[in-house]
Amino acid sequence: MYLLPKFDTKPIHLIKKTDVLAFRSSLAKVTYGKANKHLSAARINSIMVPLGMILKEASKRYHFENPYYDIKSLKEPKTDIQPFTLEEVWTFINGVREDYRNYYLVRFFTGMRTSEIDGLTWENIDFNRREIVIKQALVKGKIVPPKTEESYRAIQMSPWVYEALVEQQDITYKRSDYVFCSHTGEPLDYNNVNKRVWHPTLKILGLKKRNAYQTRHTAATLWLAAGESPEWIASQMGHSTTKMLFNTYSRYVPNMTRQDGSAFEALVNRSQMVQSSTDKDGYLVRRRV
Repeated sequence: MYLLPKFDTKPIHLIKKTDVLAFRSSLAKVTYGKANKHLSAARINSIMVPLGMILKEASKRYHFENPYYDIKSLKEPKTDIQPFTLEEVWTFINGVREDYRNYYLVRFFTGMRTSEIDGLTWENIDFNRREIVIKQALVKGKIVPPKTEESYRAIQMSPWVYEALVEQQDITYKRSDYVFCSHTGEPLDYNNVNKRVWHPTLKILGLKKRNAYQTRHTAATLWLAAGESPEWIASQMGHSTTKMLFNTYSRYVPNMTRQDGSAFEALVNRSQMVQSSTDKDGYLVRRRV
């Protein structure tokens, strides 16, 4: 959509750094949709990445100076995190249309990306091992590989997810390859689902307006708040390390934001009996008994 119209007919060794920067600047002026929104910094960076890879490979292969050298990615704003509380999760699940209850329950309690759950097929559901195998995604109506190498993973089913999928099996297994599908058996159209189900349900239930990707953020924050291992959470979500968990979600987890030392004090107190008293100057003294 963007690289070929600009560079398709231009000899690659004649592309200069000024051409690359001018192209990136032109992307910032691109608008889309009825609201004429501009491309985000993240979207622009994703367009620039293959250009940079092409120029790097060509410069090595044909021995010319890489015009992309030393061009940094645009700074991206922090991800907008608006997770649901557990009470809000159940309010939504119990209030949404019955035919979408299982869909959203699985979303909230697995942290799957929209493309992953919409592209989920029955062959990737392992009821014996109670695992959801992620090895494909649905993007613009086509089945493609997952977003990253780490996105290939097996998600463990909680009891609620297992029960929802068993129930869903009775609904869609015989009429579609997709776990969640339209009445014709075709995969869900996320724009249509957002417009007809997600946003209307939030409004009816009096819940704060936010995008459906917040179901993924909600799963991460609930797991962290429950004390699950960060390494396990990272593997469930398809992250290569725990760094993103702490950078993105820590402020939403009470025990991770408290810095008064009380958690450690409670741990020590549980390990031994402590007797408290005051000394002659009125200071608190604790003795092991």
